[in-house]
Amino acid sequence: MEESQKLVETEGLDLATFGQRLRHARRARGLTLAELGAKVGRTPSVLSLIENGRREPRLSLVEQLANALSVPVSELLKKQPPSRRAQLEIALDQAQRDPSYRGLGLPVLRVGTRVPTEVLEHIVGLAAELRAQRSKPTATPEEARAANAALRASMRERANYFPEIEKAAASALERSGYSGGALSQGMLMSVVAQHGFSVRFVADLPRSVRSLTDLRSSRLYVKQEPVGGHSPRAVILQALGHFLLGHDTPRDYADFLRQRVEANYFAAATLIPEAPAVSFLRSAMARRDLAVEDLVDVYSVSYEMAAHRVTNLISHHLELPCHFVKNDATGVIYKAYENDGVRFPADITGAIEGQRMCRRWSGRQVFAATDRFSPHYQYSDTPSGTYFCVAQVDPRADRGFAITLGVPFEHSRWFRGRESVTRTRSLCPDGECCQRAPLALAERWEGMAWPSARAHSHILSALPAGSFPGVDDVDIYEFLDRHAGE
Repeated sequence: MEESQKLVETEGLDLATFGQRLRHARRARGLTLAELGAKVGRTPSVLSLIENGRREPRLSLVEQLANALSVPVSELLKKQPPSRRAQLEIALDQAQRDPSYRGLGLPVLRVGTRVPTEVLEHIVGLAAELRAQRSKPTATPEEARAANAALRASMRERANYFPEIEKAAASALERSGYSGGALSQGMLMSVVAQHGFSVRFVADLPRSVRSLTDLRSSRLYVKQEPVGGHSPRAVILQALGHFLLGHDTPRDYADFLRQRVEANYFAAATLIPEAPAVSFLRSAMARRDLAVEDLVDVYSVSYEMAAHRVTNLISHHLELPCHFVKNDATGVIYKAYENDGVRFPADITGAIEGQRMCRRWSGRQVFAATDRFSPHYQYSDTPSGTYFCVAQVDPRADRGFAITLGVPFEHSRWFRGRESVTRTRSLCPDGECCQRAPLALAERWEGMAWPSARAHSHILSALPAGSFPGVDDVDIYEFLDRHAGE
C-alpha cells in the first residue's frame, strides 16, 4: 500500500477507540504491556498511554503494533470499539470529562478489569441522563435570539468568509479528483467514501432529522427527495461537514447554531468551490453582469445557497459589501446578514429573526411581481443609505420564501438589472412609512376590526429539549436498530 493511502486511513483517528482496539488485541494474544513493548521497542508506560487514549501513535508504530499482534493495520484503525465493554469504558471516560459530570465533584473513577460490566452500564446510563437533564431546555426564546444576534455579529466581523472551511472543502474535492462544474452524484459519493462513509437513501428516516449518521457502521442515512429547500447533495455534505470540521455534541444552543452554520457553509463551499467560483464572479464583474442565478445554473444548486455563497465570496475577494435576507410573504425575517450598513428591524436584544421587514423592501415587493420566480430588481432609499437589491422567490423551497441580495448604490454598476427604474423609499425601521395604515383607511376601519390572530405558540415556549433541538432520540435509535443488519 502506498504511503498516501496509509495516511488517508489514519486521518481522524479516535485515540480512545484505537487504544481500546489495541488493548483488546493484546489481551486476546495473552501479551502483557512489557511483552508487547519488547516486540516494538517501546516502554510499557508509552503503550499504556496509547491504550488509554492519552497519546497519538505515529503511523510507523501502528504498523509495528499490527505486525507484532499479527492483525491487519485496518483492524486496529476501525472506528467502532471492539466490544460492548470497550464502548462503555470509552463512554465513561468521555462522561467524566463532561462539565455536568465534573460539576458533581466526584473523584475520577478508574476502571479495572474487576469492575463488572453491569456497573459500567449503570454509571454510563446515569451520566447520559444527567447530561440530558442539564440540556433541558436547550434555550429559551430570548437565549436563542441572543445567540443568533451574537453569531450574526461574528459573521459580520469576518465578512461571512471562513477560510478554514474553504480549505476543508477544497481538500475534500481535491482528494476525490474533482475537475470542475456541478458536483455529480458519482463525485459526491467519491467525496463521502474518501472519508470512510457510505450513503443510504431510505424512505423511513425519522421526521425530526434531515440526515442521520450511524457512527458504528459509518453510514449516512438521507431521504432521496429534497428536505425543504435542501437537495440530497446538500444534506449529505452538511452531515459530512460536521465530522470534517471536528464538531462534538453541542454544549448549548449557541454551539448548536454555530455548528449548523459551519456545516451549511461546508456544503455550499463543496458544491460551489471557491477557486472556480471566484474566477467566475470576477469575469462577470468585469462584464458588469454579476447575477446570483448564473451560479444556480452553473452549479445546479438552490437560489438560496447561491445567494449565500455570493455573500461568502464577494466581500472577501471582490471588495463588495452586501446583505442577504430570507423572508416569507408576510415579511417575517427568517435569516439575514449584512456587512454593508443596512439596518434590519430588530428587538431590544438586537435579534432580527421573527421581525417584520418594511413593505417597501424588495423582499416584500417581489411577492406582488407578475413573475415572482424571476429576479425582481429595485433601488431602495433607506435611513442607512440607498441599496440596489435583487429578490426572487426560491422555487425549490417548501414554502414561499423570498431571497434578497443587496449592495450599496455605488456598487450597483457591477450587477445585472442595475438599469431598473423601480425605486422605493423606506423610513423603517425607525419611521412609520408602512407600519400605520393611511389616514383615510384608518378612519374608515379603526375600531371596527377584530382579528383572530394565528397563534405562533412556538415563540412562547423554550426550544425543544436535547443537545440537538427537536430530535427524538427514541425515533433515531429505533431507526438505527432497524437498519443495523443491512
